Amino acid sequence: MGEVSDSQLSRRLLLAGIGSAAVAAGVAGCDSETKAPTPAPADRPRPPRSKPTPKIDEAALRRKVAGLLVVGFRGDTVSRNDWIMQAIRNGLGGVVLFDRELHTNAPRNITSPAQVTSLIKTLKGASPGGRLIVSIDQEGGQIARLNPSDGFPATQSEAEIGAANSTATTHSWAQGMVHSLTQIGVNLNYAPVVDLNVNPDSPAIGELDRSFSADPNVVVKNATEEIRVHRAGHVKTVLKHFPGLGSATGNTDFAVVDVSTTWNAKELEPFRRLISAGFADSVMAAHILNKQLDPTRPASLSHAVVTDLLRGKLGYKGPVVSDDMQAVAISSTFGRDQAVALALEAGVNLLVFGNQQVYDPNIVDETLDNVVNLVRQGHLTEAQIDQSVSRVNTLRPKS
Repeated sequence: MGEVSDSQLSRRLLLAGIGSAAVAAGVAGCDSETKAPTPAPADRPRPPRSKPTPKIDEAALRRKVAGLLVVGFRGDTVSRNDWIMQAIRNGLGGVVLFDRELHTNAPRNITSPAQVTSLIKTLKGASPGGRLIVSIDQEGGQIARLNPSDGFPATQSEAEIGAANSTATTHSWAQGMVHSLTQIGVNLNYAPVVDLNVNPDSPAIGELDRSFSADPNVVVKNATEEIRVHRAGHVKTVLKHFPGLGSATGNTDFAVVDVSTTWNAKELEPFRRLISAGFADSVMAAHILNKQLDPTRPASLSHAVVTDLLRGKLGYKGPVVSDDMQAVAISSTFGRDQAVALALEAGVNLLVFGNQQVYDPNIVDETLDNVVNLVRQGHLTEAQIDQSVSRVNTLRPKS
């Protein structure tokens, strides 16, 4: 690949989802006239502690919660004593791989097909039952972690594929990406992007050619075929960025992004149709603020968006995945422990920590301490954790 400008490089290295009443009209379909939805309550209180929390088996609970975390780490090799290997042995749910460091462009986890295959084999070998989630952002085009500079084939962007709008073309494109994923051992891809390209100048979506189209029919057609090919290769997928990031004028990895005045319920249509057709392995909740849906909290931390809208109105039953919990859109407004609490209370099941914005080898243990304390204090229940475990297990490879 040729040299790119600093701005282009930053965009290429975005955490693309590591690092996306009008609702009623959107659920019914775009033939309905959109109307302003009723915003969620300004501040949803945490569940009351009606009874003392029963004694819990903290060791067992920590292992369950560990299974709900996907974490990034540094290094193209790992040894038995590395913190990430210890975390995997203790039940860590998964890892997320990057080709380069976000801020320095230094090599991170991927330098060649043989190297990363060996790395993944080592990581999986530490996982009890071998059911580790190994995840990556391989959307195609500018958002790809497997690139020619590291020995992988070049990939077209979703925008290029959507412009062709050919099932055969999409199938061939997806097959190439899935082959790269399966040959090295990746089993979860943070793709496809099903945001509508409603703002071609969006620095998060349009400018990076991350959307198939502004037309929901084109998005659904091509996303469906891409998902079919991933499933044939036993790679799970993630629909992103719910409830729609296509109108954004900023990127949540680097700033708070508010789509309250630009978002339209039409942006729900790809999610609604793919969920209804059974093509949602998982859904990523975006870090965007959308006051049409919740006046104070970003979608990823909003019960109104994750539980009431996604699960309630759209009828989604599967796992909900967070965008990078260390993204600036979250860290600039919420403390890490508070954000984790709000995400879990909202209904998010799998928490992703890219460990790119700030590198923290203690992220797993400190998050486990936080969540166990939330259960101990009655803000979360073990039943909620168990439900998340059950949902996340659908993303794991079969042992």
